[in-house]
Amino acid sequence: MANTTIGRAGRALAAAAALGLAGLSAAPAQAAGETVKPPAQSWSFSGPFGKYDAGQLQRGFKIYSEVCASCHALSLVAFRNLHEYGGPGFTEDQARAIAEDHKVQDGPNDAGEMFERPGRLSDRFPKPFPNENAARAANGGAYPPDFSLLAKARTYERGFPTFLFDIVTQYQEQGPDYIHALLTGYAEPKHGEKPPRPGLHYNTYFPGHWIAMAQPIQDGQVEYTDGTPATVDQYGKDIAAFMMWAAEPHMAARKGTGMVVLIFLLIFGALLYFTKRRVWSAVH
Repeated sequence: MANTTIGRAGRALAAAAALGLAGLSAAPAQAAGETVKPPAQSWSFSGPFGKYDAGQLQRGFKIYSEVCASCHALSLVAFRNLHEYGGPGFTEDQARAIAEDHKVQDGPNDAGEMFERPGRLSDRFPKPFPNENAARAANGGAYPPDFSLLAKARTYERGFPTFLFDIVTQYQEQGPDYIHALLTGYAEPKHGEKPPRPGLHYNTYFPGHWIAMAQPIQDGQVEYTDGTPATVDQYGKDIAAFMMWAAEPHMAARKGTGMVVLIFLLIFGALLYFTKRRVWSAVH
């Protein structure tokens, strides 16, 4: 019985040692693919009083239209959102003109066939590819993600103690931080690293550092008419802000409603306090 117990203990120790060695051997691989934390940017929509900069959203929309729309969908955003409160600030006529510049599939018609027509304000942005297979075939096997929710889906760990301050400041802009860093993070591989397969490009902030998308934009590629510098850094900020708006187009209304509710609760709490004082004043 004692020998059996000793044998079991020995096997347990051996298994633990094996797991420990496996963990040590895996550590360099994990470190090699470790994600570099993007630098925090200053965003106009940060915090409880933040709001979108309409001019920045219009510049971001211009970048999306001229650079990104050929690969990335915006399928959850409707053309009418472009002129709604808290958005890019286009007029209804401007939004309608943008919609009419797009071809939207409709139907079936009386003959049972699908057809294309100019877009309407009620339509959503059409997808650049009919299906995922077509998208992958056009992009070397990679599937370009939909931009609609990407700014809310992409995030990173801010670490201790930063996340404690984020609770107080309500910092929730990790997604735009990451998108900006990704667009400005293309560089030459360090120490002569080679891509694991052809067609990949080195990016400082992409997890694992190798990304299928080539650097999508260069300095001066998109012309700004408002005097804003046409640099990759500025492009990254503008398209990241636009993608944040696409993911949360009603943020301004949400924050406005929240502020009204907070003011109501403060007034209501004060009224309850003074009512309690008046009712129970005789007792005290």
